[in-house]
Amino acid sequence: MKSKTLNKLEAIQGDITRLKVDAIVNAANTSLLGGGGVDGAIHRAAGPKLLEECRRIGGCPTGEARITKGYNLPARHIIHTVGPVYRGKPSDSRLLQNCYDNSLALALANNIASIAFPAISCGVYGYPVRDAVTIAVNASCRFLEKNPAFDKILFVLFSKHDHDVYVDHIEKLKKKTIICYFYRQY
Repeated sequence: MKSKTLNKLEAIQGDITRLKVDAIVNAANTSLLGGGGVDGAIHRAAGPKLLEECRRIGGCPTGEARITKGYNLPARHIIHTVGPVYRGKPSDSRLLQNCYDNSLALALANNIASIAFPAISCGVYGYPVRDAVTIAVNASCRFLEKNPAFDKILFVLFSKHDHDVYVDHIEKLKKKTIICYFYRQY
């Protein structure tokens, strides 16, 4: 991975509904009609028009993504993606990767330059955070290397533990990249 790519990634602890970015990602359920956790928080903050638009969309299969307006949020758009319920099967990681790939592709198609992701599937869906961060960061880096004009990918974590896991993972990759670059110079 290139250090220029990694510098476009950032992990922060906070409330995703308060971010002024082009789009935030909602870790939704297949109905898109709201639920608990980040999904419920986004629906509450965006207001009732979000629910109306989600009803018209008619749902979203696991691993895919749909886009709506941001309504009462500072973000212009919400990209809804449905992560897998973790069962420890190889299909879990493929579906989680699809969430990131499809969300980023949808962002690109809608001229979105900055996006904020929650820890998809890491809440009630039970995906281990240490496994999920690798999938999230790898998918994001692959996307950024193909689309360098994209400005920023944020990972917004609610808990300090999840934040620390994401920061640690990204910092290790940055150090590894610097060391690799240093050795290539000599």
